[in-house]
Amino acid sequence: MGKRQAEESLEDVVANDSPLSKKARVEHFPQHNVQRNGYNPPVPTAPVNGHRLKDDARNVNGILAATAQRAEELGEAAASPPLPEAEDGQERQDEQDEQDEQDEEQSAYSAVSRQTVPTEGYSDLYLDTINRSVLDFDFEKLCSVSLSNINVYACLVCGKYYQGRGPKSHAYFHALEIGHYVYVNMQTKKVYVLPEGYEVKSKSLEDIKFVVDPQLPKQEVMQLDKVARDAWDLSGKKYRPGFVGMNNIKANDYFNVVIQALAHIPPLRNFFMLEDLSSQRSSSSELATRFSVLVRKIWNTRAFKTHVSPHELLQQVSRQSNKKFDLLHQSDPVDFLSWFLNNMHLALGGSKSKPGTSIIHRVFQGKLKIESQRITAKADAGDRLRFEEAAEVIVETMRYLMLTLDLPAAPLFQDELDRNIIPQVPLTFILSKYDGVKAQEHLSMRKRYRLLHPLPPYLLFHIKRFSKNKFVSERNPTIVTFPVRSLDMAPYVEPNPTIHPPGEPIWYDLVANVTHEAVRTRDDSVEGEAERKVWRVQMRDRARDEWLQVQDLFVERVATETLFTKESYLMVWERRREGRGKGKGSS
Repeated sequence: MGKRQAEESLEDVVANDSPLSKKARVEHFPQHNVQRNGYNPPVPTAPVNGHRLKDDARNVNGILAATAQRAEELGEAAASPPLPEAEDGQERQDEQDEQDEQDEEQSAYSAVSRQTVPTEGYSDLYLDTINRSVLDFDFEKLCSVSLSNINVYACLVCGKYYQGRGPKSHAYFHALEIGHYVYVNMQTKKVYVLPEGYEVKSKSLEDIKFVVDPQLPKQEVMQLDKVARDAWDLSGKKYRPGFVGMNNIKANDYFNVVIQALAHIPPLRNFFMLEDLSSQRSSSSELATRFSVLVRKIWNTRAFKTHVSPHELLQQVSRQSNKKFDLLHQSDPVDFLSWFLNNMHLALGGSKSKPGTSIIHRVFQGKLKIESQRITAKADAGDRLRFEEAAEVIVETMRYLMLTLDLPAAPLFQDELDRNIIPQVPLTFILSKYDGVKAQEHLSMRKRYRLLHPLPPYLLFHIKRFSKNKFVSERNPTIVTFPVRSLDMAPYVEPNPTIHPPGEPIWYDLVANVTHEAVRTRDDSVEGEAERKVWRVQMRDRARDEWLQVQDLFVERVATETLFTKESYLMVWERRREGRGKGKGSS
């Protein structure tokens, strides 16, 4: 094949300048050295292209001569008087000079100009790309690339987390590569446009900032239990603030029921909704901070969705408990509640020895008197073994956050109809453990319990259903019947006329009830069928005087008369306030 003739002669092409890249031009003419002296050197008039560069490369002496001549020109430029510049340009140049001193080898690619304010008339640019339906701020604030929790931003287009907003940050590269330009800082709640870097101040973004960390005013918080209020999410679905589903990520339903119950205790809820815990930034206080955010999201009146996810608090609990409580393995709600209350007390600055040093102790802590007698075994004259109680009675006082109630043993045999009847006992029967008369035997000791004045504002009852031995774990299915209102605790408290008049009742009303259900699952192992534990929580809507049952994401109304038909496991009771001279007060 013959060679094709060139359309232009080589002499004509040599006269044209070579189209060098921007990077090559910047490296050949150092911009920071030129502008520092306020003088722009003249561009050499000699034509430069690819052919001439090859010739210069072959002639080393010519290159050295050109370099020396270039240095002389720059020296003359430095000696010449600087030309005047705009003040704003000089300020930007001073910032650039400082950056050059820190990084002498900085490339032209990293020297990016940023905007502090949007261009006039374009303050709402890119805001139409925000997708509120994918925004979920419940998960832990970790960068999706570096997994760092420092200076995290959320992309308002795809909902992912990225670290930083500088020219070398992951959020900056995400904006350039994917084309998502609007980001919110998860700590300061400021919205920025990247890669320009300026802050957006628009009223249309207030709903997003509110969902990141809902902050209700004090007047509205105080009206949560008095005014019935409905709300709607982004899809138009109706929900009740405070009675929303909680996501069961894997096996954290035990966690969900405890958090839901605590979020409906008014003094505890009001404290965490109104108190500013952000200033306490330590490993222990992070537990209280994340619980505070979750409580505010449960009672959020402007939520984007009708449920919340406890992932952020769960991750902190897992780290702080050395993975004793996590989202992958189901645990006991009472064990978790005991751990959570004690660690929350310490996170809020409470003392291990002094009572009443935190909101946890002021709400739940009470005093208990324990009388102990040692039991000895002796043989009489007929060689019969006799058990005698020691004459000495040891009396001690201890503090409690939760009271354990023991169930009577379930029947082992079927009745005459070949059926196992589930026994029922009233709550007052198992509360007799604390009347100071009924004795409990523990190893070689016989003990009697009695509550002391003053009783705490809220009582936690743990109905002990599970027992373990060396071989199996057993569950007691006994049903406990109880009144929803007006539980009198006076018979179980030692009289103290200086605190409470003798003979007067002490009324408590039910606030929340955690129930257990055993669901049989098919198991082909040697042990036979296994049971899966399902946890639910029943809570009272004070504003409507109704009861609702929450199981993970499902929220439904329940009849008050059927609350005791479930296997109650953990109960929260509230002491009724009584006005002076006005008889009984309302709960």
